Amino acid sequence: MGVFDVGFVAVIGAFAYAFYEQHTKTKVKLAGANANNDQLSKEIVELKQRVAVLETIVTDKSYQLKQQIDQL
Repeated sequence: MGVFDVGFVAVIGAFAYAFYEQHTKTKVKLAGANANNDQLSKEIVELKQRVAVLETIVTDKSYQLKQQIDQL
């Protein structure tokens, strides 16, 4: 094996290691993002439930009657 062959293998090895390191970092970031997405999904469900309750209150006839009385 010549000097150039050793250099070539070293360069290829360095690129392979850099690729593997970047791939590992990306996997860790994606795992953290998935956990964050689950938390955000739960929060969205809770907020939708709260909006539904508020819509029910606002569209209730007694609520509208109270507003009309307050306007008088």
